Amino acid sequence: MELFEAFAKAQTPLSLSEIARALGAPASSCFNLIRALEGRGYLYLVEPKRLYPTQRLFEVARTIAAREPWRDLLEPVLTDLRDETRETVILGKRHGNRVIYLEVFEGPQTIRYSARAGDLKPLHSSSIGKALLGMLERAALTELLKHLQLKPVTGTTIVNRQQLLTDLARSRRRGFFMTAGENVPDVLALSVGLRLNADVYGIAIAGPMSRMREKLSEHISALRTASAAIAELSRQRAVAIR
Repeated sequence: MELFEAFAKAQTPLSLSEIARALGAPASSCFNLIRALEGRGYLYLVEPKRLYPTQRLFEVARTIAAREPWRDLLEPVLTDLRDETRETVILGKRHGNRVIYLEVFEGPQTIRYSARAGDLKPLHSSSIGKALLGMLERAALTELLKHLQLKPVTGTTIVNRQQLLTDLARSRRRGFFMTAGENVPDVLALSVGLRLNADVYGIAIAGPMSRMREKLSEHISALRTASAAIAELSRQRAVAIR
């Protein structure tokens, strides 16, 4: 995977020595890796000594993504939420002690919050992370926080466990979770948690702090409406399956 990420970063054909430097691995190991990927149709020669990925990885990824759990139900609602708010909308899930972004629908504005599917964020400093923590039962949350490292990501990250518990309790009462510069400076994000069968997800709206504050109430309303729409679609699917 690091090899493909190296090509994504370079955006140009690479030689064996360049691949080895990017991976921090011996050229002999990279040679065997390259030969295996060439044999499976994932790499091809552009010049006598330079390589580039074929479209095969893209086709495999597209086939996998088309059958991603809940994708068909969530994507239309989250796309509409992005279009309505004109800010970046994110779908995430807990991944150990972090949040993994599953889908990112970037806003259309020139200045916006940018992220990628697969990005990993701390539970305590990200808006979706807070929403996922807020979905836990009190005992489970207390136990998790005993072992969760509350490292500062920015100058405003909450690193005190009692303060985080207070923030989560207040957020549960008001029905949404928020970070204001706690994960990315000058970015405000709003989120809610979703329970789809046995899985728990979080959806968030994120954008520049000043612009988000101007339409805070509208964005909160839009987020709640989207959450309710997803819950109803999930209920209808469950009834149809039965």
